[in-house]
Amino acid sequence: MTAATSATSAAPPARTVPVPSYVYVHDPSMANEGGTWYLFSTGDPNGLVNHGNVQVRESANLISWKLIGTVFQQIPAWINDDLAVPPTNLWAPDISYFDGLWHLYYAASNFGGNTSIIALATNRTLDPKSPEYHWEDDREVFSSSTADDFNAIDPALATGANGSKWLVFGSFWSGIKLVAIDPATGKPQSPHPHLYSLSSAPAPDPEEGSYLISHGGYYYLFVSEGYCCKGIASTYEVIVGRSQSITGPYLGPDGAPMTGGGGMELLGSSEGMIGPGAPSVYVGPGGDLVVYHYYDAWDLGDPWVQVRRLYWASDGWPVTGPAIVPVPGAPLVAGAASQ
Repeated sequence: MTAATSATSAAPPARTVPVPSYVYVHDPSMANEGGTWYLFSTGDPNGLVNHGNVQVRESANLISWKLIGTVFQQIPAWINDDLAVPPTNLWAPDISYFDGLWHLYYAASNFGGNTSIIALATNRTLDPKSPEYHWEDDREVFSSSTADDFNAIDPALATGANGSKWLVFGSFWSGIKLVAIDPATGKPQSPHPHLYSLSSAPAPDPEEGSYLISHGGYYYLFVSEGYCCKGIASTYEVIVGRSQSITGPYLGPDGAPMTGGGGMELLGSSEGMIGPGAPSVYVGPGGDLVVYHYYDAWDLGDPWVQVRRLYWASDGWPVTGPAIVPVPGAPLVAGAASQ
């Protein structure tokens, strides 16, 4: 799963600098409007404001982030009604712009189960100071239950040929799936749409937090593999594969299919940055950026955000640049840790 309070299995180094009150960032997704960066992330189940709702931050420079609120004032009542157990927080938001609106896909579930809901909220602007700012609750997009062999969480919007819209999602339970979306509604065209299987691993199939973009004639699938939500004991890493078709097959550089556990490591643990995962990719002016969370070994395993430039090697495979966001608890020089 990709939402939980962080925990540690061993005592980390002593905290060396104050940690901001907004340090909890899990499953980040980022957009830019009017020169301001906006970051959406999983709700903090222990937060004191708007318990468990999707968090929103802003930044002018990608380095310093300020918590400016949440999408909803409370978890929508229909979500509590539809799930057997009301969720403690909303998970893994994904922000995208199409058809004249900002679309925020997010998930509601309970840790360890696949009775889950992917939902949608829309807005005309991301600027909370604008008179047009209002999140419309567009309710359920897709769901799963114990009768299904997939898990409807961790949604991310992808664009295919001729502007077609797709949603990539999934966690454990047979891996990463893809479903076609009607751009006019932001939802599947039928209650039982066809699901494409893009990536999976041997049982218990620990893959989730996926993201899908196109570049240079290929579609690139980024997947979080391993276990999150365990603080500095987390084993998340980001792997990537590519395909000439959005529906696959996705292969690693060695030709191994991602449906058979293939893929190339893009991000792994290094120094104080443990378990990087839940990536999303910003494609726009100034170059591509990958944003993700990690667990900070210098500060009690807190989940925090990191942004890196995403470069493309001569063979077409992505590589990452140095860390952009200072590491909150790193000793001596903030941001010294890099992968």
